[in-house]
Amino acid sequence: MGDIVAIVGRPNVGKSTLFNRLIGMRQSIVDETAGVTRDRIYGKSDWNGKEFSVIDTGGYAVNTDDIFETEIRKQVLIAVEEADVVLFMVDVTCGITDFDAEIADMLRRSKKKTLLIVNKVDNSDRLFSVAEFYSLGLGTPWSVSSISGSGTGDFLDALVAEFKAEEHGDDEEENIPNISIVGRPNVGKSSLTNALLDEDRNIVTNIAGTTRDSISTRYNKFGFNFNIIDTAGLRKKTKVTENLEFYSGMRAIRAIEHSDVCILMVDATTGVETQDMNIFHLIEKNKKGCVIVINKWDLFENKDNNTMKKYREEVEKKIAPFSDVPVIFTSTINKQRIFDVMQAAMTVYNNRNRKIPTAKLNEVMLGEIQLNPPPAIKGKYIKIKYVTQLPTPSPAFAFFCNLPQYIKSPYQRFLENKLREHFDLKGVPVSIILRQK
Repeated sequence: MGDIVAIVGRPNVGKSTLFNRLIGMRQSIVDETAGVTRDRIYGKSDWNGKEFSVIDTGGYAVNTDDIFETEIRKQVLIAVEEADVVLFMVDVTCGITDFDAEIADMLRRSKKKTLLIVNKVDNSDRLFSVAEFYSLGLGTPWSVSSISGSGTGDFLDALVAEFKAEEHGDDEEENIPNISIVGRPNVGKSSLTNALLDEDRNIVTNIAGTTRDSISTRYNKFGFNFNIIDTAGLRKKTKVTENLEFYSGMRAIRAIEHSDVCILMVDATTGVETQDMNIFHLIEKNKKGCVIVINKWDLFENKDNNTMKKYREEVEKKIAPFSDVPVIFTSTINKQRIFDVMQAAMTVYNNRNRKIPTAKLNEVMLGEIQLNPPPAIKGKYIKIKYVTQLPTPSPAFAFFCNLPQYIKSPYQRFLENKLREHFDLKGVPVSIILRQK
């Protein structure tokens, strides 16, 4: 594994801005509000040919009863423990605060290699104020402006010099599946991530909107190997009034766009609501694999032997015509059926990448078409002569015929249903393309 760098500091000193600059993309949400970042966020960076992982953390605060700040502090301590080098960031405009002194003391006791980064040195007048940070006892303070990038090259030279002189080999990053957990706020997305990883990876509370960033974590256990991405809850646009929630929602949508499979979590006690359907259609529109997880099944009242079957039928009715989707009932608190979720997600991933030989495709589908040909229109008979799968990321099939413009939606759904009947495409949107022969 490569070197790991953690960025720590008190709230609102510019950690996420530096993180985004190091990884070369706006992954962490940046806002003037203190405490925007809550969970650990990972990214990849390189400097002068040396690659390393970067961890963005929430603002470290002490002597507080706030539930978020208590959980954030735990996440910061975990990041420091994971890291090979720690970047301790302070704000030149505020000088040394009590929180800064507390964090410096914690880092000295941890015996971790630490670089002291003095941020917001945007002009030469502020350079004179940097000297006071020597008193923290963490070596030479590095003057930077994370928003403009000035000074970052110098401290990056010092950073990579701290890395262990060892060969990491030429192992390229594996092409592994990206699986996103999406849904409305407070349906249990972070709880599912923590249950799968068997650790408190992400902060979980009963407060809707706890997760703000999309947080990617590598899962490599029990024969599975994929990236699992916890996302912020998606609410209706009309209910989004804060900038933070808007950016959180955008990160969640981007996570869907860059995923292979999406796990759509639904609250069993409220059922499939309009916003759940909006998220489902977003997954379908982006041609991503889908697994529907009905969470909090332990809280669903008046269950009998047929409850699960009836509930599944109601879900399939709502998502029709794309109803060939795995539906799994879980309780993340009790870790009930969470292993089934992983299996279903990987099965859908394999289905999405399925390549059907052209000979087999024509043998099966032309036989079905011969038994049920397209209806004639205006006295003209439609003849489908050839079928092939297109080289697209998700399953798409081209049907070559003499009059493609006359084949209507009902017959296209017939063709899709026959493809699903003969070839395992469960959980995957299928595209039917009609071309002139």
